Amino acid sequence: MPLLRINATSQGFALHDPGQSARLLIARPGKGTGPVIIMLHGYKYDPSTHAHCPHHKIFGTGPRSWPQALGFGAGDPQEGLGIALGWYARGPLARVHRRARDLGGSLATIISLLRASAPERPVHIIAHSMGSEAALSALEHLPAGAVSRIVLLTGASFAGRTQQMLRTPAGRSTEVFNITSRENDLFDLAFERLVPRDFPADHAIGQGISAPNACTLQLDCALTLEALSALDLPVGAPSRRICHWSSYTRPGVMALYTQLLRSPDKLPAGLLRRALPTGTAPRWSRLFAGSGGSACLSDAAQALPAMPLALRVKNRIMAGTQARGKNNEHAC
Repeated sequence: MPLLRINATSQGFALHDPGQSARLLIARPGKGTGPVIIMLHGYKYDPSTHAHCPHHKIFGTGPRSWPQALGFGAGDPQEGLGIALGWYARGPLARVHRRARDLGGSLATIISLLRASAPERPVHIIAHSMGSEAALSALEHLPAGAVSRIVLLTGASFAGRTQQMLRTPAGRSTEVFNITSRENDLFDLAFERLVPRDFPADHAIGQGISAPNACTLQLDCALTLEALSALDLPVGAPSRRICHWSSYTRPGVMALYTQLLRSPDKLPAGLLRRALPTGTAPRWSRLFAGSGGSACLSDAAQALPAMPLALRVKNRIMAGTQARGKNNEHAC
């Protein structure tokens, strides 16, 4: 049972392919000591419709799918258990964000069942975009030690809320790897303008997370790529100025996440933090810099574009790329 495909429903959670009880299968994670890795998708997916179903896209069976890229399905008895968690992520951005936050309770129930049945196995989470809010929200419902590592891929969460969740017992005991890129700046801006924030002047986690157990990796930073290459984890250079999905489509990134989640002793957070540059490039530095990558800009150049223009550009990008990707809702 290397992979469970589960959907969040109004009654809790259920198997994507009905026939057995999701709760019973989660409570029997199988033998072995391999990790449990919970996968959470982001905005625009809907497991009830084939056209938008994450289990046929990023959670599918192809070589570029998350489960295969993270080492599931190879037949290794120690590969652990993968849980692909689908949820309804369509509609107005603020409403979907609220739904993602509420999903944290169901996610915590799944994790509690896993910890009760196999306390010796580490539980990790990898989440993209809006899925990050569900991953972080689960922490307030869990005890210390419930989640070992969380990898957030261009997460759609506010830094203040994130730091609040990392001050909970479960939050203080987990390690968070915040994967960012200036390619995502336009999406961060739309998120900040369309989703209500808990704290005034808060910002998206693309600008970093201020917490002792959080490590931010800016994937379009040349120094970051050099540091990863020196650790024998090469990641391909960015090819676009605007992209919401490069955090899992870029060559080499899934191998990096596999190492983070399957071999934490070989890639401790302290080692990675020391190898990476401190801080992140300012917002818009990629959009307005030359094609060589991010560069520091003057304060005037960093000014935010008007929101209507930003939304028009964002919507045009999403509409123009919707039909091109087999493994993600809006491939770059």
